[in-house]
Amino acid sequence: MFAEAIEDILRDHCTPATVRTIEAGGSPAALWEALAGAGFLDLLLPEDAGGAGLPLAELFPVLAHFGRYAVPLPIGQAIVARALVAPGVALSPGLLTLAPALRRGPDGTITCPLVPFGGIADQVLAADGDSLLLLSCGQARRVATGIPHSQLATLAWRDDRAAERIAGDAAALAPMAAALHAALLAGAMTRVFEMTLQYCNDRVQFGKSLGKFQAVQHQLSVMAELVAAASMAAEAAFQGDARTPRMLPAAMAKARASEAVVDVANTAHALHGAIGVTEEYDLQLLTRRLHEWRMAHGSEDHWNRIVGEHLLADRRSLAEFVRTA
Repeated sequence: MFAEAIEDILRDHCTPATVRTIEAGGSPAALWEALAGAGFLDLLLPEDAGGAGLPLAELFPVLAHFGRYAVPLPIGQAIVARALVAPGVALSPGLLTLAPALRRGPDGTITCPLVPFGGIADQVLAADGDSLLLLSCGQARRVATGIPHSQLATLAWRDDRAAERIAGDAAALAPMAAALHAALLAGAMTRVFEMTLQYCNDRVQFGKSLGKFQAVQHQLSVMAELVAAASMAAEAAFQGDARTPRMLPAAMAKARASEAVVDVANTAHALHGAIGVTEEYDLQLLTRRLHEWRMAHGSEDHWNRIVGEHLLADRRSLAEFVRTA
């Protein structure tokens, strides 16, 4: 129900033109209000706290839609942030994102490197040891990546006066962020595959559509396998009755989804030919997000290492670990 409602809003309010406008520095207020004003920020909050009490498993299609539409706002981050803080802790309705890491310098400075949507966020939630810090982005020095249209930024503060320590589950931030971005990747890759398949069926060359050529069919088949595997891994991270994903399924989901990005994006652009690299064509709105979300909160190398650590700590056989994990 919520997934369909959100897709209806995104279809009307998050068009490719809207994405381009916000990425170019336009106001995100209308799109943010369309989503936040409808109450979707509180999807994971219990009903007695004014939320929807959405089970974790039903959050996956919602987040996948955000990826499918290349939503240029941290709406997914804001939703999951509210599940990380303790009951009764109120968060601002403004643009809220999650920090992959928090570093303290010897001079008291605080740095959150490569924060997704750090270029436009109002606040960032970060894990600081066993506790959570809520930091005001308005008081931070924002260092952009230099990549055109990217909203990724490193945030730095001279001291902790802009930080508010709040109660919550700091240990759950990393697996939650991993599962979140795996879902975003799954949604975006699914849309990229659909666009590529449609183009290959429509584009005629040498008297027949591109999709009729065996070499193209082979590339589409491999692409479909990668997207399906990433989507299944991402969805599996949201199974269970807990409020947040467990570390191992989340690590596997982010690793698998991130690993698929390069081949999926490269194949999509190759099969689209020259049109696939133009700014006017919508494919680049998605593939740029794929590469950015692949690295967000750790690439496949980071999360594969965590999966390996779980394997080494498990006393069972490798076959049993693979079968149950």
